[in-house]
This record gives sequence, structure tokens and C-alpha cells, in this order.
Amino acid sequence: MKALKYLNKYLWKYRLRLGLGILFIIISNVFAIIPAQIIRVAFDVVKESLQQYQMLEGSSFQDEYYGLLSKVLLLFAGGVLLMALLKGVFSFFTRQTIIVMSRLVEFDLKNEIFGHYQLLSLSFYKRNNTGDLMNRISEDVSKVRMYLGPAIMYSLNVLFLFIMVIATMLTVNPKLTLYVLAPLPVLSVSIYYVSAVINTRSERVQRQLSVLSTFVQEAFSGIRVLKSYSRVNDYNANFKQETNFYKDKNLELVKTNALFQPLMILLIGLSTIITIYIGGNLAMTGDITTGNIAEFVIYVNMLTWPVAALGWVTAITQRAAASQHRINEFLETTPDIQNPVKGSDQKKIIGDVRFEDVHFVYPDSGIHALKGVSFELKAGESVALIGKTGSGKSTVADLIGRLFDATQGAVKVDGKDVKQHDLYKLRRAVGYVPQDVFLFSDSIAENIAFGLPQVADDLEPVIQAAQDANVYHNILEFPKQFETELGERGITLSGGQKQRISIARAIITRPEILIFDDSLSAVDTQTEELILSSLNRIMKGRTTLIISHRISTVKNCDKILVLDEGKIIEQGTHHELLLKNGVYAELHDQQLVAS
Repeated sequence: MKALKYLNKYLWKYRLRLGLGILFIIISNVFAIIPAQIIRVAFDVVKESLQQYQMLEGSSFQDEYYGLLSKVLLLFAGGVLLMALLKGVFSFFTRQTIIVMSRLVEFDLKNEIFGHYQLLSLSFYKRNNTGDLMNRISEDVSKVRMYLGPAIMYSLNVLFLFIMVIATMLTVNPKLTLYVLAPLPVLSVSIYYVSAVINTRSERVQRQLSVLSTFVQEAFSGIRVLKSYSRVNDYNANFKQETNFYKDKNLELVKTNALFQPLMILLIGLSTIITIYIGGNLAMTGDITTGNIAEFVIYVNMLTWPVAALGWVTAITQRAAASQHRINEFLETTPDIQNPVKGSDQKKIIGDVRFEDVHFVYPDSGIHALKGVSFELKAGESVALIGKTGSGKSTVADLIGRLFDATQGAVKVDGKDVKQHDLYKLRRAVGYVPQDVFLFSDSIAENIAFGLPQVADDLEPVIQAAQDANVYHNILEFPKQFETELGERGITLSGGQKQRISIARAIITRPEILIFDDSLSAVDTQTEELILSSLNRIMKGRTTLIISHRISTVKNCDKILVLDEGKIIEQGTHHELLLKNGVYAELHDQQLVAS
């Protein structure tokens, strides 16, 4: 139950609903107990009336007495029906408070998890699968809701019903009450031991469900690759194997749960037998009446469903505890990237960027991506990074936008360490076109306008950005033009179109710092020239970092840095580097021959 303590803040938030729910439970149980007392009185009245009825045999009063007795019994029956109706009304109110409360907590908890996911660093997403993230915010939260709703409601109902019924039974006959409740300690011990097994097996089920969700998500995301390599049948077989594992773990849990209900029905049945046997003996000695026996049998049967529900509630609670434990693992994860300023810095970012002896080691893989990198990028200048795959070019871009923090050294913007800038203000000042283009399942216009604080009513900024990225004419060829809905990750577009829409998305905000991470690799040379000519106008007065493998993309930059194995081995302008006849010149000659 330790993991479920996290939810106490939500129970406090909705304490009014919970308090009303408890009140309605108490009132409904009062109306549940009264019928047993009415039936007790009815039994005793009938027993006494039968004796008097027999005494009046042959008398003219016998028929009148019979009619009067019938009216009294109908009155008792009406009382029982009225109590049942009132119990039903307050049971409805109970659900309208506690079950609705659980839905509100579910809403809040999902929003909290999603909001926390947004704060976590990129390294977190490298360590965890998308399917597992989705499973914790959907399936695990649903399991927790069952605890907050039905489990709490039935647990409170059992608690108050037990207190009220046992207190009533003790006032009637303590000896008979103790005999009737004798099987309960056995029930409590059974629940204690079986609950531990349920908790362990519930956690296994949820973890296997995460594996299954990840498998399905990857299969659907990579359906093109699956079909291209004819691996559909293999993946079907693998999916069947994973679902079999999930089935087996679920069956283990179901078999454990199956012990509860038969055990509790047996114990409740034993209590009924004890009630009739001991109660009959006490009735014969005159300690109780036959009405008391009927009353006790009703009380025992009143406890049958709530006690039987204990097994179900225990299973729900243990599953919820396992799920909340998994949720807490992520909610208690502290983001690696912290924002110390939080909006207090009102100074506008100009765009001076400086790397001072920067080292960076990826936390999970241990790869030393940058080794003592130092360079300066003044506001309005354009600097290019060129080098082989794995030389650390993209890492430089990630450090400027503070997607990661340098392991050693300092990354400064406008003379101040990026760790001292307002994180969100810094990122809003950076227009980033990543190497791995990601587009949302939305319209083209919405994707381009994504970086704007709010989507403009008119399309002028969107059209201008599309023209600057040289994708405008492609968009006009679509039947719905800018309102064209894109598939998942922009699957309906070509690689070049996706890259150019990504460029339009970055430049529409007119940021102070522009970063193009190999963003022209999927376009031909002619299109590249058109895009660069458009970008030259936008880049004026803006700090620009261009990462590329192509010499043609970077040759017009103010400064070119050549990286190799995390170190800057050459730097200068295009002509200066050609004169050095080093690595850059060799790359230039190779690409010149290839073209």
C-alpha cells in the first residue's frame, strides 16, 4: 500500500465528494439493517399471533383477528420495501460521489503524468520504450482508478456494515455473535497471505503488458520495413509468443483470485450453519426468540456479498498498488535538465554562442562525443560543422538548445552559461531543424505553424515560411493544399518534402539562432540551391549553425569547423580550408568527383 500513498493528495483534493460518499454509505447501511429488525419483529408477532389465533378457534373473532394480522404483515412488508428503496437511493448517491471522484482523479493523474513526461530529459526517452510510457499512462492509471472508485467504495461499505451489523448483533446476543464471527479470523489470514501473491503476479502482468504494447507500437511504426523485408509472418509468430506469455501470467493471477470467492462462500456458509444451530439451542432455552434467529441469518447473508467482495477488492487494490508503483517510478524521476530561472530573465537573447573546452559523454552509452571543443559564433554569423558520421556534429546542436548539458566545460549564449538562462526562453530563441524529421498527424498548416505561440487566423506567415523553404509549390499540388492531413510522422510526404516543411516550421518564428542539422540531405542539389538562396535572406542578422555532409551546403558560411572523433581538427573559410589541403580539401575533391 506504500505506493498508493501518493494518491492521498487527490483524496484530499476531492475530500468533499469522498466525505459525502462516506455519509451516503452510512445512511444506506442504516436502511439495510432496519429490514432485518422489522423481519425479527414480524416473526415474533406471527409466532405470538398464531398462539392467540389457535385460542380463538371456533370464535367469531378468529376471522377478524386473521384480517388484522394480515394488515400488520402487509405493513411490515411495506416497511421492508420502503427501506430497500431508500437504501437504493443512497447507494446511487454513493456512486455519484465516489465513482465520479475516481474519474476526476483519473483525469488529474493522466494530466500529471503527461505533464511530467514533457519535463523529462532526452536521456530518459532513450532509456524507456514508447509502449511502456503509453501503458503507464493508460492501463496502469485505469488500474489505479479501480482502486480509487470501486475498491474504496466497497471497502468503506464493508467497514461500516461490519461495525453496524456486529454492534447490532452484540446488543441482541453476544454469545451467538461470537460463534457467528468465528470463521472471520481464518478469512483475514487467508486474505493477508494471498494478497502478497496477487501483488507479485499483478506486477508481472503489467510489465508483460508494457512489453506487448512496445512490440505492437514498433511493429505498426515500422510496417514499411516489415513488408519490405517480408517479415510479417515472423512478427506474427513473435506477437503470438508475447501474447502467450501475457496469457500465462494472467492465468497465474486468475488462479490465485479464484481461491478467494469459494473460500469466502464456504466461511459464510459455515457462519449460517452455526447461526441456525447455536441460535436454535438458545431459542429453546429462551435466551433469544425465533425472530432473532431469522434476524441473524439475514445479517450473515448481508455480510456475504461484502465479505466475498473483499477478495475482489483485495485483487483490485494489489493490482493498483503494482500499477502505482510503476507510475511512481517515472513521476519520481528528476529531469536531468533543470530550469533555474523560470521566466525572471527579461533580457532579449541576441545570439552570441561560445563553446569553451566542452566535453560531453552520453550518460547511458558512455560515448565520449565531444573532447575539448572550443569555438565562437558571433551574433549574425553563420558557422558550419562538417565531418564524418559520429564525429559529434549533432551533439553540438543539442548542447546549444540545452537538450543535454555539457559534461565538462561551458556552453555560453550571450556571454552567460546556458544553465543560467530561462530554459524555455532559450529554446524559443532557437529554431532547430533536426536530422530525424518528425511531423505530427495534423494538417500541413498546423505543422508549419507549430512553433508559433498561437496559430494565426490567416495563412500569411505559413505561406511565407513555405515559400522560404521552397515547399510552397509542392503544397499547392495537393487537393486540400495547406489543409492536407498528414499521416503518422508525415508518412504521406516524400523525404525531401518532410525536410522542407520541417525547415518552414523552424524559420516561421524568426528565431535569433538557427540550427540546421543535416536538413538538406534528402533534397537534390538544384533544390538545395533554391532553399539556400531563400535562407540567405532569413539568415541575415541571425546566428546560424549549419551541420552537413555536403560541401555545397556549407561553402558560403562565415566559418567552417571540421570535426573528427569529437575534436575540431580544422577551421576557417571555404577558401582557407581548401588552401590547407587537409581533410576538408579531401572531402571537397571526393564530392566534386562524385558530382
